[in-house]
Amino acid sequence: MDSVSVNKFRDNLKSFVDQSTASHMPLKVTRRNGEDFIIMSATDWEREQETLYVLQNNDLMRQIAESLHTYTTGTGYTPTAEDINEIVGV
Repeated sequence: MDSVSVNKFRDNLKSFVDQSTASHMPLKVTRRNGEDFIIMSATDWEREQETLYVLQNNDLMRQIAESLHTYTTGTGYTPTAEDINEIVGV
């Protein structure tokens, strides 16, 4: 993660916000006498929140682990041609 002083951030606010949004990389803004802070796009923040929700949800993590196991062992559900047509609306 890149880091920039609060003074440099303030002087180039638009440039840093555009850079962080376009690159999807957060930017750490450091301050001498205070807490540092991070800027990131709202879309990236929402994506991070969704990821944290899944990682903290034991039921979802169990389902993911079971799906990975059935996929790697080839024992998962295999839809029929009729099922696939119904899913894709054909």
